[in-house]
Amino acid sequence: MKYPVYNQKGEKIEEISLPDNIFGVKMNPDLLYQAIRVYQDNKRQATAHTKTRSDVSGGGRKPWRQKGTGRARHSSIRSPIWIGGGVTFGPRNEKVYSCKLPKKMKRLALLMVLSEKARTNSILILDKIELGELKTKLMAQIIDNLRNKIEAFAKGSILLALDEKNDRIARVSKNIPKVKTMEARELNSLDLLSYKHLVMPKAAIKVIRETFLQEKHGF
Repeated sequence: MKYPVYNQKGEKIEEISLPDNIFGVKMNPDLLYQAIRVYQDNKRQATAHTKTRSDVSGGGRKPWRQKGTGRARHSSIRSPIWIGGGVTFGPRNEKVYSCKLPKKMKRLALLMVLSEKARTNSILILDKIELGELKTKLMAQIIDNLRNKIEAFAKGSILLALDEKNDRIARVSKNIPKVKTMEARELNSLDLLSYKHLVMPKAAIKVIRETFLQEKHGF
């Protein structure tokens, strides 16, 4: 697959061939759904918590005697059928929602999303990303250049995947709306689907290949 490479000004400078084993993987919706659900479940926090009859206060004595009153027998006012009593089968914070997915399935899900973004022209490859000064204004200007000169990237959120850790770029991108920065080796299918466009330097393709395919040769 031939794909254009742009500079920070939004000018096309060359074309490269994208590896088919990364950007040409056939989509499997069932596997992708399973992977996304695992990511979402692992992020879920069990904050909802109800009290059972053993957790609520009061109810130390029997409300009335067992027989002779004509009323139904009750042992405690904290029974679930009483107002102010415990809750039956309510949510508890002891529940664990996390689950695991085999590495091969995670990687395949990631490659499928990358392939789909490549097919829909939702990937923007830059020759490099450099900042002269540590200013958000400069990073915002780079993004504006890409949006103004490349029609496919005029609108939508952006996931910026870097080939290596760069605190400078991560810092100046933090306050730009709808832009998230992460390293290419940390990419996952959930983040890719959460953002419309993927922007990365050309060197990030080599990082993706070495991380997720364990191939050490150059791009």
